[in-house]
Amino acid sequence: MAEETRAAEQAASSDRGRPGDRPAGGPGDRPRGGGPGRGPGGPGREGGRKFFRRKKVCKFCVERIEDINYKDYRLLGQFVAESGKIVPRRLTGVCAPHQHRLSTAIKQARNIALLPFAGRAG
Repeated sequence: MAEETRAAEQAASSDRGRPGDRPAGGPGDRPRGGGPGRGPGGPGREGGRKFFRRKKVCKFCVERIEDINYKDYRLLGQFVAESGKIVPRRLTGVCAPHQHRLSTAIKQARNIALLPFAGRAG
């Protein structure tokens, strides 16, 4: 019986290894870069994404709007948040040249009081 306990203690001590070793199953054992079925959309079905994200396209390029008129407050209002801030292009999908023209038109419309500088108080 004493031999069995000594053999078990030796096996347990050899499994522990050196003090600096990490235990098995720790964070270092996870594969880098996700794995099958994992991606920017989260874990999905059979390697697919959880949801389909459509590529954003510039509204002005699609509708072939060359000049953005500062008097068209309904169009400009789509690109202004409730707080009064101009919505960034990464959210609206507007291309860089049209975003510059859009922000200039919004600022002009604000100056002649077609658009508010700030959102509603409340």
